[in-house]
Amino acid sequence: MGAEEQTLLSADRDGVRTLTLNRPERRNALDARLWMELADALRRLKRDTGIRALVLTGAGGAFCSGADIGTGEQIHPRYKLDRLTDVALALHELAIPTIAKVDGVAVGAGWNLALGCDLVVATPQSRFCQIFSKRGLSVDLGGSWLLPKIVGLQQAKRLVLLADMIGADEAHALGLVTWVRPAEDIDAFVDELARRLADGPPFALAQSKALLNDGANVTLREALANEARAQPGNFATADSAEAYAAFAAKRDPEFTGAWTLNERTEEQR
Repeated sequence: MGAEEQTLLSADRDGVRTLTLNRPERRNALDARLWMELADALRRLKRDTGIRALVLTGAGGAFCSGADIGTGEQIHPRYKLDRLTDVALALHELAIPTIAKVDGVAVGAGWNLALGCDLVVATPQSRFCQIFSKRGLSVDLGGSWLLPKIVGLQQAKRLVLLADMIGADEAHALGLVTWVRPAEDIDAFVDELARRLADGPPFALAQSKALLNDGANVTLREALANEARAQPGNFATADSAEAYAAFAAKRDPEFTGAWTLNERTEEQR
């Protein structure tokens, strides 16, 4: 298959995988093929221990204009929604940190795809819209769960019910964008951000991400209990000792996430 025919591009560098939606002629709208390719790519990534951060972006000056509703595909809508569910869950359940790099439009399911990432970096040219009501549809791809958690119920209702297009500055003010960077700087900024995440302690970051994702849905007592259960697992890796050793030696730590409990048990025998 030639590169011009690929609708999802994948590239790895220094432990970071970049997935690029590649239908620029449709502003990277997700058709049936791209939905399935993206779900498969995210599921494979879950099993790839060599990748420690993900960047999700779009080609041709757009992030994603949402689901491609102009394909005329003759199947029951429930099956179409199952594809969205596959992508949303696969992205949410990734243990590694994820970054959405947004330039241009992020609309409907495309915006919620970006919000499903842990961090969102946008350019001043980025535009965002929960466009569903303008298409006679209700919110999907996890927007009903993501938006209230990020902006609160009233703002979530405003964004969804009115379907206003908002700019990067307003999205940033609402907490829907983590950083806004000039278009000429965004690649270098995201590269450095992804490198920092990939260089972090992978097991500890995965546990913190899971704790934060769960924290909004549990009581303080339950959150504290979850933290107490998670923390001992970090001491069973090489990273905790490496962090202390690097601090004492005044050098940068080199985290691997390596499991050392068995090694310590052998030493004690």
